[in-house]
Amino acid sequence: MSRLVATVLGVGLLRPAPGTWGSLVAVLLGWAIYRYAGFPVLVLATVAVTALGFWAIGQELRNRPGEDPQEFVIDEVAGQWIALLFPALAFYERGFEGWLPWPAPVAAFLFFRLFDIWKPWLVGRADRRGDAAGVMLDDLWAGLFAGVASILAAAAYHLPMILKG
Repeated sequence: MSRLVATVLGVGLLRPAPGTWGSLVAVLLGWAIYRYAGFPVLVLATVAVTALGFWAIGQELRNRPGEDPQEFVIDEVAGQWIALLFPALAFYERGFEGWLPWPAPVAAFLFFRLFDIWKPWLVGRADRRGDAAGVMLDDLWAGLFAGVASILAAAAYHLPMILKG
């Protein structure tokens, strides 16, 4: 069971770039959760998948310290959903119901992949831990950074229109 969770029902076995496939599946699922169940359910799903990820990766790596198998993509799902929470919250607070407008999930996806691959600052520090928690934590930090970057990019895009009045 823990392997199915860690590989997100086998999504992590897709090649090439299993992390990108995991992130793509995650953003599409998160987008659908927001659309059909709403922001509060996306928050609960994010908390649940994060807890499941810590459990599954802990189980899978308990006798393999220092490993971070590419096929484990539950961490990408958790991080991607954290990134998606930022634009989702912005729209939810304004009473928006329906599909998040396309730039929001695309920005969350692209920024998440950027930070997950680049691994700046706290992302890299978590990645270098070499334990099961580090496997999850680097993607959670990447998701946090990606969410902030998504909001900043949206603000930068819309600021000139706001200033014009």
